[in-house]
Amino acid sequence: MYDYLIVGSGLFGSVFAHEAKKKGYKCLVVEKREHIGGNIYTYELEGINIHRYGAHIFHTSNKEAWDYINQFATFNNFVNSPIAFYKDELYNLPFNMNTFSKMWGIRTPQEAEAIIKKQRQEVTKIENLEDQAISLVGRDIYEKLIKGYTEKQWGRSCTELPPEIIKRLPVRYTYNNNYFNDIYQGIPIGGYTQIIEKLLDGIEVRLNTDFCKEKEKLSKIANKILYTGALDAYFDYSLGHLQYRSEKFELERLEEENHQGVAVVNYTEREVPYTRIIEHKHFENSSSPVTYISKEYPVDYSETGEPYYPINDKVNTELYNKYRELAKKDDKLLLGGRLALYSYFDMDKTIIAALELVKNSLN
Repeated sequence: MYDYLIVGSGLFGSVFAHEAKKKGYKCLVVEKREHIGGNIYTYELEGINIHRYGAHIFHTSNKEAWDYINQFATFNNFVNSPIAFYKDELYNLPFNMNTFSKMWGIRTPQEAEAIIKKQRQEVTKIENLEDQAISLVGRDIYEKLIKGYTEKQWGRSCTELPPEIIKRLPVRYTYNNNYFNDIYQGIPIGGYTQIIEKLLDGIEVRLNTDFCKEKEKLSKIANKILYTGALDAYFDYSLGHLQYRSEKFELERLEEENHQGVAVVNYTEREVPYTRIIEHKHFENSSSPVTYISKEYPVDYSETGEPYYPINDKVNTELYNKYRELAKKDDKLLLGGRLALYSYFDMDKTIIAALELVKNSLN
């Protein structure tokens, strides 16, 4: 008999399992995929660490999260400075003075502020995402750098999307291309999988195991269950299906040392089917004579069966809350992670949330 059955070997489940083992609890981790690590899984090809499920850049201003993850890997000083590509034009991200100088041929913050202020004023009533974006950054930035990308990501027109999806859009009136404002930022040298391997060291793990298909049998072998999968699946979709957007990743090997000169390039035209291209070697400055790129295609959840981004509109939020009420009736069940909580979390927030659950659940 196990003390804890942990469903999912992503960062949340692995941190919880690690801490539970340290406190003397017997744990079993079951994983639906053929590998551990969830979406932060990385693997090596020709001296390059591949981020299989898209770019994962650790960034935080929380020293507790930074110190915790640094127990398991050495991080480099990678700074995320992505580029946006729109109709043969290149722009720096996030929106900063380099972006504005290229877009409008200006050089001072005062000039940029004046242009953005004038464009923002055209929106008098916010009814959808388009209105919200223009009210924050103006029409030029919206049309070139937000509209197409967002419509690809969500599979709908910006005029059909709720304004809440974009609560804020950072605008910097400095020549600073660092995407994140956080104090700590980097990539683990050697990839993320080593972190999960160390977290799960000495803990029994069963791969290729779909908990929801074996729920009745597996539930009987543990006193408690930490579930990190999709909550509607746990209850066999008894109240209906929660909606997600998914992604497809197309990996390509190129016989060249340097394809795009940067780790991340966003393609913001609606007509380009992918949202971005990742060149993996730039995360760790690999000296490999070849390179690998991944194109990311946003797709409907039904195409892949892999839930990535919860669609947190009113209908889905209400349905999720009904599932949460069902979960509360099960004293054996704990929930954690982006799928079970139907919310997107950065890695640092995932670690802190897992440690908080440990504190509240384990003596």
